[in-house]
Amino acid sequence: MDKHPDAAAVDEILSYFVRNPQAADNLEGIARWRLLNEFITRQVDETQRALLWLVAKGYLRETSAAGTGLIYRLNPDKADEACEFLARSKPDRTGQKA
Repeated sequence: MDKHPDAAAVDEILSYFVRNPQAADNLEGIARWRLLNEFITRQVDETQRALLWLVAKGYLRETSAAGTGLIYRLNPDKADEACEFLARSKPDRTGQKA
């Protein structure tokens, strides 16, 4: 091979096989679990940023619970404002935000 592989991909794949020495998969299977892992990681990061923003705006409350970590729930004091925010953020029939 002329090109050097992506170092992160090499580390990720080798780490997986070291952690799971009995694992065996073909190229497509490995690519699928790598993509799935990347997708999940991206979704977790996006969800965390959204939750932090919603807590900062007061729409959600964050509480700590033993054994489960942080728990999020709607702030009842901001429920009407949350509904108004959602109504404003939904696209109208032309696909544009109202």
